[in-house]
Amino acid sequence: MSPRENGSEEEPVIRDNRKIDPETGKARESAGDAPEGAPADQGTETAAAPAEGSATDLLAERTADLQRLQAEFSNYRKRVERDRITVREQAVASVLTELLPVLDDIGRARDHGELTGGFAKVSESLEAAVGKLGLTAYGAKGEPFDPTVHEALLHSYSAEVTEPTCVEILQPGYRINERILRVARVAVAEPSEETAEETAAGSGESGGPDEN
Repeated sequence: MSPRENGSEEEPVIRDNRKIDPETGKARESAGDAPEGAPADQGTETAAAPAEGSATDLLAERTADLQRLQAEFSNYRKRVERDRITVREQAVASVLTELLPVLDDIGRARDHGELTGGFAKVSESLEAAVGKLGLTAYGAKGEPFDPTVHEALLHSYSAEVTEPTCVEILQPGYRINERILRVARVAVAEPSEETAEETAAGSGESGGPDEN
């Protein structure tokens, strides 16, 4: 008689560890798998929340760094462009300042009627070239005297003026845009005392009340 028939030994236990059920063909759930619909692990949620907050903070920090770098680069580019323009203006002003005596000679030759022939064409080309660089002459006879742009070399009194006036342009002034390269040298005439008194009296009469 066999031991099984005798009942002296237990029947062997067979465990099917196959992951796919041979009858249904579907994957079997392991013992460690949580049943469907079971609540998620609270520890996982707690760990995920700080991780999400840390990522948001890191993104905000990197965005701020990028904006700061962009602003610094923009300021640097503007500063370089401003310096480049300043250097160019200084170089142009330096060259034009050296040419002012030549322009003075051309002006004197024109005043004396000596600007003829080929010399006239060369002078016109030179004046056109410096004009393109922004050089302009100023100073005209009869304009009011302005000490910021005029230098008085001669002074006199005249009954024909009512304020300090440039009565003669001894040397024209030159400027580039708003920058003065050389002030105009002029002869200035001021009103005489009699003229000043008459002007003041006329102003007082015109400004006084009407008498009826």
